[in-house]
Amino acid sequence: MINQPLAQWLQHLETLHPREMDLGLERVTQVAQTLGLLPVAVPVVTIAGTNGKGSTVGVLESLLAECGRSVGAFTSPHFLRFNERIRVDLEEAHDEEIVAAFSAIEQARGDTSLTYFEFACLAALWIFRAREVDFVVLEVGLGGRLDAANIVDADVAVITSIDLDHRDWLGDTREDIAGEKAGIMREARPVVIAEPNPPQSLLQYAGRVGALPVLCLGSDFGYEIVEGGWQGRLWTSAAESRVLPTKQRDALLPGNICAAAQAALLLGVQFGDLELENALAGAYHPGRCQRLEMAGKHYLLDVAHNPAAINKLLEFIDATPCKGKIIALFSAMKDKPVAEMLAQCGDRFDAWFLGEQPGNPRAMGAGEIAELLHEQGCNMVSVSKNLRQAFRRAQSVTGEDDLLVIFGSFFTVAAVLPQLEKDRRKTGTDE
Repeated sequence: MINQPLAQWLQHLETLHPREMDLGLERVTQVAQTLGLLPVAVPVVTIAGTNGKGSTVGVLESLLAECGRSVGAFTSPHFLRFNERIRVDLEEAHDEEIVAAFSAIEQARGDTSLTYFEFACLAALWIFRAREVDFVVLEVGLGGRLDAANIVDADVAVITSIDLDHRDWLGDTREDIAGEKAGIMREARPVVIAEPNPPQSLLQYAGRVGALPVLCLGSDFGYEIVEGGWQGRLWTSAAESRVLPTKQRDALLPGNICAAAQAALLLGVQFGDLELENALAGAYHPGRCQRLEMAGKHYLLDVAHNPAAINKLLEFIDATPCKGKIIALFSAMKDKPVAEMLAQCGDRFDAWFLGEQPGNPRAMGAGEIAELLHEQGCNMVSVSKNLRQAFRRAQSVTGEDDLLVIFGSFFTVAAVLPQLEKDRRKTGTDE
């Protein structure tokens, strides 16, 4: 495998472990130690939460880079290329260095079995060490306590929203889920909580582990709504405060932006209004309330895949209304509360286009989704054999004043993005 191209390596990774997800730190820690990746030599920020992790990572890495610091960021999943998961100074890692990392991991693991995600996480740490970055930003894949990213002791832990998702793995209540996500906290190291109503289990865990300080949105840092936007109000102690005016930008929720800015301050990185504005303009957050306009058509892409994320998507649509019809292209995983997600949408969409995902055993059948929509009184429903066909059908009925909203899962957005990219190249248009 050593000299094989990246695509072949990725196929190999998919065959190495009997289960796609296997939470636990023993195996991945063992390999990381063999590679000499632990402890990480530079400050690390680990970000957990139900929604908002990716955008918080994007703002933080952009802000650190804007302040002249070298930063490595690890996120998941990816849309078009595996390389999206590993970024250094806002640029995707090259195939060659990812293959070099995979080769080193393969040699070091011996008989130890690793999941696809664990391989990816170790590759990111290997590349960040090789590039000698100043800071590392890690996004938790699932939960926190037993996620592969948690093999690293975070110098700053950030926890975004806590909502009901992945219940089979994390628990049936917000208290249970928060307890899992709290596992990224460490003794005598700060925690930034961007959940406005944190479950008690989150705060109790911080107390038990001795995390200090614990900074909460709304009391220790926050934002104020002003005419035409909002203002970030940040401080690290009672004696240090500032106001950072900025405009609302797409899916970048004020609380998540403030959490990223607060984390930067805790790392000792100082910045002003201009640096923050530039960082927001350059933040990497594809597929999160991402607006595109091409050939006179308007698109909104969002990976919303649980009720809380659907609510945020609907709020964004309301805040940025269109003149014409709002059309939905939708597909979701069958382990999600799909009926609840659809019920939240009510009559907000004038038509629904659904597509099968034949290569994805987790996906709910388009026919089953159509039945749920019919039960809720929606009759404008089209079912296609795949998402590409559904997208083309939805495009054909989308006028210049209409909005085509593509949402329901990462897989849904990822299936459509390649076609949008082809359209962009053909028309020579950008977002």
